Amino acid sequence: MLSRLKEYADEQLAEQFQLPPLYEQTPVAHIVLLTTDGQPVSAHPIARTDDSTARGRRGRDMPAPVVQRSVGIKPLLLADNGEYTFGRARDPAKQGRTDRAHRAYLDLLGRCGRETEEPSVVAVERFFAAGGVDLLELDEAWDHGMKVTFEVLMEDGSRRRPIELPTVQRFWLTENLPDGDSVDQCLMCGERRPVLERLQGKIRGIRGGQSSGTSIISANSDAFESFGLEASRTAPTCRECGEGFTRAINSLIAGENTHLYVGDTTFIFWAKSAGFDLASFLRDPDPQDVRALLQSLVTTRRQDAVIDETAFHAAALSGSGARAVVRDWIDTTVGNARQHIARWFQLQSITDPRDEDPEGRNPRPLGLFPLAAATVRTPQDLPVTTPRHLFRSALQGTPLPLEIVAQAVRRNQAEKRVTRPRAALGKLVLLSRETQPVKEDYMVALETEHPSPAYHCGRLLAVIEQVQRAALPGVNATIVDRFYGAASSTPGVVFGTLLRGAQPHLSRLKRDNRGAHERLQRDLEEVIARIGGWPATLTLQEQALFSLGYYHQRAHDRSQIISRRNARDASNEDEPENEE
Repeated sequence: MLSRLKEYADEQLAEQFQLPPLYEQTPVAHIVLLTTDGQPVSAHPIARTDDSTARGRRGRDMPAPVVQRSVGIKPLLLADNGEYTFGRARDPAKQGRTDRAHRAYLDLLGRCGRETEEPSVVAVERFFAAGGVDLLELDEAWDHGMKVTFEVLMEDGSRRRPIELPTVQRFWLTENLPDGDSVDQCLMCGERRPVLERLQGKIRGIRGGQSSGTSIISANSDAFESFGLEASRTAPTCRECGEGFTRAINSLIAGENTHLYVGDTTFIFWAKSAGFDLASFLRDPDPQDVRALLQSLVTTRRQDAVIDETAFHAAALSGSGARAVVRDWIDTTVGNARQHIARWFQLQSITDPRDEDPEGRNPRPLGLFPLAAATVRTPQDLPVTTPRHLFRSALQGTPLPLEIVAQAVRRNQAEKRVTRPRAALGKLVLLSRETQPVKEDYMVALETEHPSPAYHCGRLLAVIEQVQRAALPGVNATIVDRFYGAASSTPGVVFGTLLRGAQPHLSRLKRDNRGAHERLQRDLEEVIARIGGWPATLTLQEQALFSLGYYHQRAHDRSQIISRRNARDASNEDEPENEE
């Protein structure tokens, strides 16, 4: 995975990242403008914050030195936070450590001034020699956690930022080169080079990780170490490769079409050529785009079809404190990914009760998040495993585990209803486990010929509920509110009681609405005939089929009501007006 990321950085980010080694786009909140003799041009630093975004509140991005810091003291050259730069602690109890950090900052600055002999660096040294932060007026709201850098007003009137000078950038690289004694074979490039004790850059934006960033290679305990290798040397990495795959991940997370967040899982994906927008398919799929994708699935089934062999890569990541966790890694091709995603949409396709199409010919597709979130009470409860399984199934066509449908079944029973995402998820899980190909429109809408008695038990519950609603318009609590859990798990125990309870409602309909009575009586007889012998208990798969039968029957009944209403309205419009 890291090798593919390094290739991505070399091939696709070479022009995008025209940054010096060990530099990255970093939010810098303040600039102190100095004269060449080290005096501030103004006692108030120049603010570079933008309160409209969370990142902007930390400052606007600029190329600045970067290196990974853990618990030790390690200053960033000429662009660090107020604690390192000015020696002012955010927590007064930690002033001692802040003093040491500030001294390390000044030591680094002094070495840079001696080796580069840059006038602008010397001007910053003079600023600190003359009093440093005491020459400035910082209000009480000043945040010493935000980064500060310097500009120098040169004698010719130009402004110069020391961190932008090539000599300063080379000095920073030299300061952070791996120890020459730590030579090993890099796992990425395979060459023997000085390897990093700790990766020098951090990955930003992974859900669940620290806001300051995470590391994808690290070890902080004896249990994770072997052969005497510690920290990042457990997976030896040279500076160029470590910087390359770190930049690649950060770029993918920042790209709108190369990442996806689902709960606490961060998905990244890329191909060697553009043209396949996986993010839009999984985030908020457009019905027309999905129909075109499904049509392409039919086309690629021809023997003479050409399948796109462009390499396609994807990874699922989550954060654990300062560490990034690789949950999954997928290495495939664009052509295979398109075929599997098309099949993924086909298997989840299910009618929408809000549509007037009783056959469910063009149901709206669902993205990854609504399917995953259907298994939990709130999105905050979503485990990282569910999105990962759905993502892998979408890209590689793997069968989904029954635990996912078990979660959906439990939510149906707890909420006493079957939502469209849970019905689609149940269908997707069950059909993904089929060993034989399924018909394109199988179980999209009502399947009156379905072989499972459990499916028809779900249909029967929907019909009995419809009887109750027809006899008692406006009823608040239906039989589903009381009996869904029992009916979906032990139908043989419950349905005798439910059918006896439906008889008074049928009698009332026979008296007040004979058409509805005949229609519902016919539906009851048809469904009961399909069940045959009552199942005593239902397995997990059968409970999922029960929920699909209930959902399909309700959607069918609603579409029939809408169809009859539309036909009645059309008939009334065709009647000639009475002439006086």
